Amino acid sequence: MKLLLKISSVIDTITAFVGRAAAWLVLVAVLISAVNAVIRYTFNTSSNAWLEAQWYLFGALFLLAAPYVLQLNGHVRVDVVYNAYSKRTRNWVNLFGHVFMLMPFTLLLIYETTPFVITSFLQQEVSENANGLIRWPAKSFLLIGFMLLAAQGISEIIKRIGIMLDLIPDPDEEIQHASVPSPSTAQEPRT
Repeated sequence: MKLLLKISSVIDTITAFVGRAAAWLVLVAVLISAVNAVIRYTFNTSSNAWLEAQWYLFGALFLLAAPYVLQLNGHVRVDVVYNAYSKRTRNWVNLFGHVFMLMPFTLLLIYETTPFVITSFLQQEVSENANGLIRWPAKSFLLIGFMLLAAQGISEIIKRIGIMLDLIPDPDEEIQHASVPSPSTAQEPRT
């Protein structure tokens, strides 16, 4: 299990690096949008390439940041119900969700997008819009994003088993303890 936890740690490191790097794509997309708007209104000209670059960047951001959000336990779920469960039940719910929902979904999408990306690359597919960009880089983000999400899913499964075997601390417990003020830090009500 120690080897698996080390593999999980490597996956987490890669996921965090890619997720933090992908966050910079927001700035790039905003700058492209701003420059495009200034050029359009100042010189009354525009290019479809700038518009397509914006949605390529948005897609890349979404797909490359999703595994990092999973690692940070930031995906949406019904926390009111989830927090009512015992620690043991929450761990089983997470393990079940990762094994039977996340992994089949990501593996199916990897299987389906691989020929889609390969075909686009081999054909050097280009946008049908005038001055449009090549399409295979945008499509490749689908494959890369789901591969990273699958890898992070494997890491989460390993960590959840490690938590259940008491080999590593439960990050959910740390979050709950941090949100409840201790008696020494709680403020007295004002009268």
